[in-house]
Amino acid sequence: MNENEQKQQGLQIELTPDMAQGEYANFAIITHSSSDFILDFARILPGLPKASVKSRVILAPEHAKRLLAALQENIMRYEREYGQIKVPNKPQEPRTIAPFNVGGGEA
Repeated sequence: MNENEQKQQGLQIELTPDMAQGEYANFAIITHSSSDFILDFARILPGLPKASVKSRVILAPEHAKRLLAALQENIMRYEREYGQIKVPNKPQEPRTIAPFNVGGGEA
């Protein structure tokens, strides 16, 4: 365990019941300026013409890079335990989640 991990273990994080439920997002938009990275997490639903942003996270560039490293590490751990996450590169390849075709849904 390195020094940063030891410092982080002493940090107490409050998670309210409402926040603990989370928000489902199946679409993300990432933009940046010279001083910030902006991550908008949205939900696209079938038959609806626009995505609804459910959460916006604004990060300093250093924190964005740390988030990238943490995601890479966690994806490696996930794949060691559960197998490779397959992301189809071609439309005809099988998907683990169904894509949404905007405008064709029915209630």
